[in-house]
Amino acid sequence: MAFSVTLRQSGKKFQVEADEPVLIAALRQSIRLPYGCKNGTCGLCKGRLIGGSTKQRAHSLSALSKNEEAQGMALFCCTTAQSDLEIDIHEITGIGDMPVKKLPCRVNALERVTHNVIVLKLQLPANERLQYLAGQYIQFILKNGARRSYSMANAPHHQGPLELHIRHIPGGSFTDHVFNAIQKRDILRFEGPFGMFFLREHSDKPIVLLASGTGFAPIKAIIEHARFTGATRPMTLYWGGNRRSDLYLLNMGEQWEREVPRFKFIPVLSAPNSDDNWCGRIGLVHRAVIEDLPDLSKYQVYACGASAMVEAAQHDFSTYHGLPAQEFYADLFY
Repeated sequence: MAFSVTLRQSGKKFQVEADEPVLIAALRQSIRLPYGCKNGTCGLCKGRLIGGSTKQRAHSLSALSKNEEAQGMALFCCTTAQSDLEIDIHEITGIGDMPVKKLPCRVNALERVTHNVIVLKLQLPANERLQYLAGQYIQFILKNGARRSYSMANAPHHQGPLELHIRHIPGGSFTDHVFNAIQKRDILRFEGPFGMFFLREHSDKPIVLLASGTGFAPIKAIIEHARFTGATRPMTLYWGGNRRSDLYLLNMGEQWEREVPRFKFIPVLSAPNSDDNWCGRIGLVHRAVIEDLPDLSKYQVYACGASAMVEAAQHDFSTYHGLPAQEFYADLFY
């Protein structure tokens, strides 16, 4: 059985299933409510119950006191509906509402998926949660004050560690450390989230996702978020690399094509050799888009990867193939 929840400030409505926390239902339907821990510890999702009947699950009294609860306040990460509800809570309506934090983190896992790419997973403190939009990035704060930026590769609803995809740049102080010295349980510090690269969910246009190398990371987060929210817009992912090993999660793209309705995956190699046994598309990845979609006037494009690829795609798509300039969203790797 499902109940209707109305946000008093905006008038928006969404559905919550029986025994489903109100916060989780809101996020699932692209209603951005503030949250932190998702387990009743931090208190960021606290709001007022205006009308309806709820059940409040176990939580920290420091996040919601008995007196606050008696006055009609609720922690929506721990609140389930027993009737239709009206609630009063601040809604995150724009990127400026997303809190930027400086946080420590512990290395949870390192998986070398190819000779020059490591999937790095970071565990946040028990009472912390990073709220971000799929596609955004964090900046590691190094001991000398320098910063290095990496996109989250998992969607915000994901309950586990933050996932980053790190490509080794020989001589790079941070990536040399990640590939040669960093150990599980080491402590790092970062600030975030940052960036304007995220899915514009108000549109119903079909989506072209364009990635090169580890530019796949934020694209992966966007796809996972779209699946979680039940988005039905057609999506086509073009992922390019020089060699087959550059497409380090090739099986994941193939699995999405089998499982996700209206999703296509087109891997492209620019310089395969005989060891790759490659039977797929060959050439520049943005040219593959043009070959398939010579008229981009009714599309949105989300591109991430090497600056040369992103800049060429932006120029060619908009100048020669009808893509409205405002419908090209990009995150460049320099």
